[in-house]
Amino acid sequence: MLKAVIKIRASEDVMNQIAALITGGTLKKGDQLPSERELSETCKVSRATVREAIRSLESRGMIETRQGNGTYVLVSGDNVGVSQLAASLMTERDELIDIFEIRKIIEPSIAQLAAKYANSKDIAELEGILAQQRMGVAAGKYMAETDALFHLTLARISKNRILSRLVQAIVELLSNMEGEYLATASRASKSLQGHAKILDAVASEDCVAARHAMIDHLNKVENLFKDKRKGGGKCREVFEE
Repeated sequence: MLKAVIKIRASEDVMNQIAALITGGTLKKGDQLPSERELSETCKVSRATVREAIRSLESRGMIETRQGNGTYVLVSGDNVGVSQLAASLMTERDELIDIFEIRKIIEPSIAQLAAKYANSKDIAELEGILAQQRMGVAAGKYMAETDALFHLTLARISKNRILSRLVQAIVELLSNMEGEYLATASRASKSLQGHAKILDAVASEDCVAARHAMIDHLNKVENLFKDKRKGGGKCREVFEE
């Protein structure tokens, strides 16, 4: 699967070879990579070169080194592009407020398209997600994964694969950030209210109302973040709603 490296930028060549095995499906999510020694011998490079290649792949979110347990593939071939996009979109110096601005550009259009294309099966799926959110609210819990699923499902329903990949990238990059971001019962309740209005508009095939409902929803969540930041709280930048 791998071959000797002859380029000057040996670590980049090793990285590209491993990345190609992942994108091509030869290495699958959960698979363990050969050891550092094995990679070094197979590619005929130093262990330092292998370590550099591994670090580059880790920074792209494609693999993970587990202390004392080896290195494992984190993504499937279909999702590699999304992971790389997520890794390139944001740095630690970026502000969450910038992500809200991007979301307000992208997601109202997604809601509008979802209202145009959603069928009865799609509506039932969204209703099921809201049912899960209601259980979370009743238990006083904020369910980040369920919130994200609502937006990912809308993106899929929009039938625009580029918009869908952008939302996936936002979900991935924010879910990997540190801190606590309004993971409160209050946020869970407001999130549910916003999603319910979006779903009503989508189910009614009202594209304009769906667009406005999404804008209103994102504005309210953004205001929650601003209020929290003014209060000096530590915020978790997770994909909301």
